[in-house]
Amino acid sequence: MDFHRLALFGALGMVLLLLWQSWLEYEGSKNPGAQNAAVTQSASASGVQGGGQTAPTEGVPQTPTASAAPASSSPSQPAVPVSQSLPSNSRITVETDLIRAEIDTLGGDLRKLELLTYPVTLDDPNTPFVLLNDAGADLFLIQAGLLGADQDAPNHHTIFESSVSNVRLSPSADRVSVDLHWISKDGIRYSKVFTFFRNSYYVDVDFVVDNASAKDWSGYRYDQILRTQVVEPGNSLGFFGAMPTFKGAAIFTPEDKYQKIDFEDMFDANLAKSTSSGWVAMLQHYFVGALLPKSGPTYEFYSNVTQRDSAPRYLVGYKTTQPTVIPAGGSQTLSGRMYVGPKETQRMIEAENKLELTVDYGWLTPVSSPLFWVMTYIHKAVNNWGVAIILLTLLVKLIFFPLSAASYKSMARMKKMQPRMQTLKERFGDDKQKFQQAMMEIYKKEKINPLGGCLPILIQIPVFIALYWVLLESVELRQAPFALWIQDLSLQDPYYVLPILMGASMFGQQLLNPAPMDPMQQKIMMALPLVFTIFFLWFPSGLVLYWLVNNVLSIGQQWVITRKIQAADSKT
Repeated sequence: MDFHRLALFGALGMVLLLLWQSWLEYEGSKNPGAQNAAVTQSASASGVQGGGQTAPTEGVPQTPTASAAPASSSPSQPAVPVSQSLPSNSRITVETDLIRAEIDTLGGDLRKLELLTYPVTLDDPNTPFVLLNDAGADLFLIQAGLLGADQDAPNHHTIFESSVSNVRLSPSADRVSVDLHWISKDGIRYSKVFTFFRNSYYVDVDFVVDNASAKDWSGYRYDQILRTQVVEPGNSLGFFGAMPTFKGAAIFTPEDKYQKIDFEDMFDANLAKSTSSGWVAMLQHYFVGALLPKSGPTYEFYSNVTQRDSAPRYLVGYKTTQPTVIPAGGSQTLSGRMYVGPKETQRMIEAENKLELTVDYGWLTPVSSPLFWVMTYIHKAVNNWGVAIILLTLLVKLIFFPLSAASYKSMARMKKMQPRMQTLKERFGDDKQKFQQAMMEIYKKEKINPLGGCLPILIQIPVFIALYWVLLESVELRQAPFALWIQDLSLQDPYYVLPILMGASMFGQQLLNPAPMDPMQQKIMMALPLVFTIFFLWFPSGLVLYWLVNNVLSIGQQWVITRKIQAADSKT
């Protein structure tokens, strides 16, 4: 196999890999049960009870001592379209320097959360991105409650009371709290306390149990995320489909490390994983909602799917497996924490229990992570992610300069041998075996490595794919401008200038390379610039910028080396 064929297979392999990733995304976007139009809704607000009465059980996990079977909805609950909002009571609005959140007194759920520093689009900078939402078909909210062993306890169906309706973080404070409370028929006072922090996407959620009853209180805590699966337009590869970004659940435990759980897996089987530390999360492109249990007791990470015969609602969360016992007249706090916000790499690294694993670069993480960190440090100096990509490309070229130089020398010598190769081809005609033997003899005599010319392409492919994932997954590059018409490096070039220039640079490279002897290979190699140009039309402009700059640098390097070899040959 000559080097042209190997280079061709390497380039086509990269294209096939990216197409395969897109196909996986398409397959993963299929929603089990999505064809049904109606859904069985959670309990309506009128059915929610307080004042010590028993609350509905829709979506409430089983106590650790109960059967492991998932809780089912009450048959008396009404059916409503999935597009309708969840039942609601009064809302409490909380605003910090980074987020604006809404807490519903029905269940004390965190129902809505807007990211104030992340606009929906560059064209609408004053409208923040909504991460949590309890209205419409795309539901994403966080619930928490208590499971009483033999007493009533507040769950996410309980109506709480609060003395506040709007809370704002003051300029002099580093945190702000919201206190909700509920009193059972036994006289036990439950307080659910949310604490939001300055310059943070952490939210602490504490349950304070004041046991004023005449007997000991025993119970468990649970926290869970409710999510529906809705196909989003997202980034597009045109007729190649959507760019593959994972949307689903993930857990981390010291025993099994990081595991992603897609919606189909949750639909097929419920999760039940015991651990003493870790986290459970719902992921989507650039953002994450994660539940972080406090260290100490043992937990069970679980999943459940409600409304299985219609459009499913997916639940992932954790519950304690050892009861908290509070003696009569005593008080105790059951603490919990969540992270709800962007997957900013530095924040994730500084977070708890390997939360940085949610920034998932795939199987090339060992390559992608160093690339991102180098880009980060370059960006700190130049304050432009596009310039950082250009300088990173230059740095990669410098690192591989010795290898690339050797390869380009080999290609230059092979191009010089083209007339002799043509003569051999005419001499041996259709006898390919004798032609190959004669060609290898010339390569050996002239000290030419026939595989050396394909090494630059083979080296670029893993770096290219690694940078592809960096640009696709890193929220830091979301809506990052470069220059002129390129105002978002994570999106395609709106005028297709960079892809066209990239295709032209690929064609220029081919003019410097020796042409394949096989006519069919020649035609395929000449078609590759056009194929890649069409393919790159829908790629993130930052990725196309990298490939273009890399090609230009390669052309310059190859041209200089070729001139030097020609000058040396002319002297001899």
